[in-house]
Amino acid sequence: MKKIEHLGIAVKDLNQASIIYEQLLGITSYKTEEVESEQVITAFFKVGESKIELLAALSDDSAIAKFIEKKGEGIHHIAFDVEDIYSEMKKLKEEGFILLNEEPKKGADHKLICFVHPKSTHGVLIELCQEIK
Repeated sequence: MKKIEHLGIAVKDLNQASIIYEQLLGITSYKTEEVESEQVITAFFKVGESKIELLAALSDDSAIAKFIEKKGEGIHHIAFDVEDIYSEMKKLKEEGFILLNEEPKKGADHKLICFVHPKSTHGVLIELCQEIK
């Protein structure tokens, strides 16, 4: 894992949350994107070498909607940038980590992604990200 790529923050209202983060960070979101596979809409903020990703649900049965219903708004996941997502997934699986995806899938911001179950990481959802070239 090369670096923390972004922190994912679950929010109820993307527009309202974006205004707050624009004020907080003193910058505007550089990208808003719908991710059909996850049923979310995202807004990204570049902060130094890392990013903040705000995630809002597009449907009541999406993972983000369920997360907010259970835990409320807040940090949803930590994403790490990886060189080769396939080899990283294989390595983690061999080491006993529980992966939520058998294969990487297309995520936001031109990335292949895979999630590591929070049961494997002391309650923190981890996302692996690899830039799609």
